[in-house]
Amino acid sequence: MIIPKKSQDEGFGGRAVYRAVQTSRLYEQIVQQIEESIAKGALKEGDQLPAERDLAQQFGVSRTAVREAIKALREKGLVEAYSGRGTFITSATPRSIRQSLDRMMRGGGDAQGGTIQLVEVREILEPEIAALAAARADEGALKTMRDALAVMDQAKSNPDAFIEADLDFHLALAEAADNPLILSLIDSIVGVLREQRISIFMVEGGAERGQYHHKKILEAIEHRDAQGARAAMREHLRQVRDDSRGGSNQEVSDTPKQPA
Repeated sequence: MIIPKKSQDEGFGGRAVYRAVQTSRLYEQIVQQIEESIAKGALKEGDQLPAERDLAQQFGVSRTAVREAIKALREKGLVEAYSGRGTFITSATPRSIRQSLDRMMRGGGDAQGGTIQLVEVREILEPEIAALAAARADEGALKTMRDALAVMDQAKSNPDAFIEADLDFHLALAEAADNPLILSLIDSIVGVLREQRISIFMVEGGAERGQYHHKKILEAIEHRDAQGARAAMREHLRQVRDDSRGGSNQEVSDTPKQPA
């Protein structure tokens, strides 16, 4: 994305246009202006910033100041620079939350306790997400969920493929809820969800039990049954809680298995 030069206050096709900066800490003002462009929606996740030389010209500063600003924006999680490709706007909130959660899960020294805490968070969020998805899911979201289930059916001996499809199913639910805050919250815990799923996959019958519940959830959503989707998700998370403890509970053993 190359930002054309125009007057200080004039936009161009909804794109960000910058003002010349004037104080000694130039890079901070550059950071502030780019943050304002992100907040106003002029710059969105995935947009590419102009080249360093072009930014320096638009801001009326040296390339050194631009480099310092890009470094500060990277530290805030607002941009990511790729060698040979350029610098792109990223989504800072899920990334920063994800990093904090990863530190909490890895640094607490109580892996079992962290796993149960994650289940508790999911029990608060995901039943209502499933209910919203039942009311709001469009055909595209339903297809994504069906495709994810089909992959899981074929990947019960392939943990990597199964787990990625499992994540896709739950992210599709969050997208179907049609609320960007919900999607950001679920996206922020993808890393710890992946680790939880790895441990459950290693429990005998864990994948089959999860898949049984996934199909119940999708069935309720396809029938626009919000109450049924909420209940099916609660049952799924009860299974997750039990399998997270090692799969020894009788309730888990009694959960029907979906035929392979």
